[in-house]
Amino acid sequence: MNKPIKLAQLIRYWILKSTTQAGSGHPTSSLSATDLMAGLMFDGTFKFDLKNPGNPNNDRLIFSKGHASPLFYALWAAAGAISEQELMTLRKFGSRLEGHPVMTFPFTEAATGSLGQGLSVGLGMALNAKYLDKLPYKTYVLLGDSEMAEGQVWEAIQLASHYKLDNLIGVLDVNRLGQRGETMYGHKVLEYDKRLKAFGWQTIVIDGHKTPQIINAFKKTVKAKGKPVMIIAKTLKGKGVKFIENKDDWHGKALKPDELEKALKGLGKVDVSIRGTIELPKTAKPALLTSGKSELMPLDKPIATRKAYGYALTRLAGKYPIVALDAEVSNSTYSDIFKEANPKRFFEMYIAEQNMVSSAVGLARRGKIPFVSTFAAFFTRAFDQIRMAQYSQANVKFVGSHAGVSIGEDGPSQMGLEDMAMFRSVLNCIVLYPSDAVSCDKLVEEMAKQKGLAYLRTTRGETPIIYNQNEQFPIGGSKTLRQSPNDRVTVVTAGITVQEALKAYDELEKQGIMIRVIDLYSVKPIDVPTLQKAAKETKAIITVEDHYPQGGLGEAVLSALRHAKAHVVKLAVTKMPKSGKPMELLDYENISTKAIVGEVKKL
Repeated sequence: MNKPIKLAQLIRYWILKSTTQAGSGHPTSSLSATDLMAGLMFDGTFKFDLKNPGNPNNDRLIFSKGHASPLFYALWAAAGAISEQELMTLRKFGSRLEGHPVMTFPFTEAATGSLGQGLSVGLGMALNAKYLDKLPYKTYVLLGDSEMAEGQVWEAIQLASHYKLDNLIGVLDVNRLGQRGETMYGHKVLEYDKRLKAFGWQTIVIDGHKTPQIINAFKKTVKAKGKPVMIIAKTLKGKGVKFIENKDDWHGKALKPDELEKALKGLGKVDVSIRGTIELPKTAKPALLTSGKSELMPLDKPIATRKAYGYALTRLAGKYPIVALDAEVSNSTYSDIFKEANPKRFFEMYIAEQNMVSSAVGLARRGKIPFVSTFAAFFTRAFDQIRMAQYSQANVKFVGSHAGVSIGEDGPSQMGLEDMAMFRSVLNCIVLYPSDAVSCDKLVEEMAKQKGLAYLRTTRGETPIIYNQNEQFPIGGSKTLRQSPNDRVTVVTAGITVQEALKAYDELEKQGIMIRVIDLYSVKPIDVPTLQKAAKETKAIITVEDHYPQGGLGEAVLSALRHAKAHVVKLAVTKMPKSGKPMELLDYENISTKAIVGEVKKL
């Protein structure tokens, strides 16, 4: 028991030195949780192979309060995994030790820093251990009391209880002080206790600075049965430095050199040579993912791309480690086709999209390929979680159904009209928009093959089959569906409005006006050569999309043609949408066949 205490002193010493050297950081938030984390890592509870951070049997440690990164890095230094010299590069340009943990540091499980997401990521990892890999590893998540005000935390708490994740352990650092003052409940640890118990968690309330209580609490978590566990620890912000301990207005402030000298004197003698030992995990093999039989998708009649998605996912289950997550709309997104064939690889996440996305990140970090589906409109409420997924280098695929005004009578609250703009803004995120069942099927497989984030936009209504089953749809490509040497105008479109463009072609051809029609199924990355060729060979380009003009397909085309002399006209949703029949709404928004014909004639 003495060793964790001595190591905690060393870790405090490093926290103070590294943040002062950096001139910034969050020493007080780190100091409050130091005893807790030293007790976890260095008294035999936590199992980890330092030489192989990717070992599937390792316990996982996530700092949801990512601003406590000086503590996170110092823990690994105390384990001998990194040097004291590297610790002193904290927050410097080019250092692996960034202000909040990211994937350049090999012991980071997922990027954190936007508060409230870490428990959901841990939930995904715990789901993987219990239901997919069937491995005995535990997932530990350090939370701050400030982030307990975030709704996503309670989404995760509720779902962890539902799935009986007794391999998920939260450590709640109740240090009373947030960034600007006291938190909602201050040091009233029993308020957290009764709420967590009400959500079905086992709770352990302790003094977060008494090592015997800390070690005892972690030993109890190992024996948990059928319930996730939360250790609720009363702590002091800035613990160990008397002149800042439990004092307001010290959040996110590093000590000045003279203050550091005073603080280190107060710490007393520190053994800088001591290092902790982390026990190795037991060796076990992950269970094999089994897949059920897939049905052949019927291609003898029109079929909605949202339904084609469900068939495609099921077809690919035997080739890729796919899991599906859905927000209680699987009978609309058609992920229920996958669920029926592969029930053990489907997770119902209920109407809690933020938790769903972050849980998918946790699953992805453990080697699965999560396909996450809901209505396109509802991904907007999880944009922060999607944004953070890019920093975790997560291999997550998003599928948004019910896109655009073409959904019809449900009205504007259900219409995804901002989704392409949102996903296009995420660095390196692929954005795809199929127009028929064949292209959808092929693009789902392209998503599964590619590493990283990808978004597929599907259509509610049934659309005719355009392509034959041998057609290929590489990421970054497009399909020129109609073309002649006499083309006057090029119509560039994707998804539901491809059908409108083809009908416009037929109508204009009868009148002797030839147009080129391009199915731009890959909105990002975009097929620049094909668009530049069209701009050169025709007098103008008309883009047509069932999406708002800002950030959509039209703006993607304009960006691709920024160096070309091209006249581009954008047809997009520009009026406040309303309920109505799909064709009524396409006409109302001027993105129908009639609108395309009219615009071509104007030009």
